[in-house]
Amino acid sequence: MTDVGLVVDFLNTVDHDAHTDVLDDAAAWRAWLATRELAEGTGDVRAVRDALRAAVGDPVAPTSASVTVTVELAVGGPPRLVAKDVVGAVLAAASRLAVLGTWNRVKICPADDCRWAFFDRSRNHSRTWCSMQVCGNREKARTWRSKEQLGDRVDP
Repeated sequence: MTDVGLVVDFLNTVDHDAHTDVLDDAAAWRAWLATRELAEGTGDVRAVRDALRAAVGDPVAPTSASVTVTVELAVGGPPRLVAKDVVGAVLAAASRLAVLGTWNRVKICPADDCRWAFFDRSRNHSRTWCSMQVCGNREKARTWRSKEQLGDRVDP
């Protein structure tokens, strides 16, 4: 799994639209970990996820978490972030994205009923919505209806 895929999948373990959270269901969480071949570990997974969501723009996520990450130095090789569990793996992936300068492309959809995490693959990094067909279209329709209603009330 790519770093982007792991980070975005981890951020999306909470679904605000469906009102579900993989972390609230032990079987679903174990299945999520197994699919990605990760160990559960002992860290506060929810705090890390919420802090990462806040870091990429979720306006209602708590904003802090502290985790120890291990760097491995091997003879003849570059330093590597080493992870023994899901928290370490996700933070190592997020760190690599930051070092590569692509962390700012991980975004949270601004729709209050969505807040889905996505990776902005647009050329100029200007993508706003997780899906223009769903959230972007819905927001544009709301804006249009709002303007239409205001226009109907204005006397010429």
